[in-house]
Amino acid sequence: MIDFAFLSDTFLKLIGALPVTLGLFFCSFVLGGVLSLLILAMRMSSNRLLSGFARGYILVFRGSPLLIQLFLIYYGLGQFEVVRHSFVWPVLREPFACAVVALALCTASYTAEILRGGLLAIPTGQIEAGIACGMSRWLLLRRIIAPVMLRYALPAYSTEAILLVKSTALASLVTVWDVTGVAQQIIQRTYRTMEVFICAALIYLILNFIIVQIYAQIERYLSPRLRTPDEEPALPVNPAIAGEKND
Repeated sequence: MIDFAFLSDTFLKLIGALPVTLGLFFCSFVLGGVLSLLILAMRMSSNRLLSGFARGYILVFRGSPLLIQLFLIYYGLGQFEVVRHSFVWPVLREPFACAVVALALCTASYTAEILRGGLLAIPTGQIEAGIACGMSRWLLLRRIIAPVMLRYALPAYSTEAILLVKSTALASLVTVWDVTGVAQQIIQRTYRTMEVFICAALIYLILNFIIVQIYAQIERYLSPRLRTPDEEPALPVNPAIAGEKND
């Protein structure tokens, strides 16, 4: 028989840990996004040293498990005396910060490649047309390159965001009490694995559903062809033409 009282109590306790999960996601998402732009610039650079470093970075963080990266940052960096006496140690000694750093470094490698694919997919004719119109580099980036690149990269980028949400569950292994960490604590006290993990899975499912809807709205905004006729902005009407029609 289903114990609805236990399920509701467990769900409320896991909801209480949701801010930690959201904090992990948003901090690593923003930090990883900024870092991915830097890696992308280095990857596309004509400088062999910068390009080689970016290639190596992407190879390491895409080719090794995130769990090992997390353990190396949380348990490994503290073994070096130079790290313990540096200005970054007050941050790296905190489990939450270590989890954010690990998640951000990993997602930056994937995001950089996603953005590179979107950048390479931009038709050269659009860039040449912008240059022919006399656009500056900044204006060309803001009006043509960035919107088109984001439009092409958005489907894969939304998948990476969903994977990042699910990857936050690994933070519980370094004593970050997010949704998964609290779920493990409840299981240790009650030994009711199935019910607890069903509640945790439901929370992650809701989060990912919200992310999918947000990215769908962004894609709809960036791709006018996906809009329905009711969503198309109304075109301005010339008063002179409107007067002629009324006559």
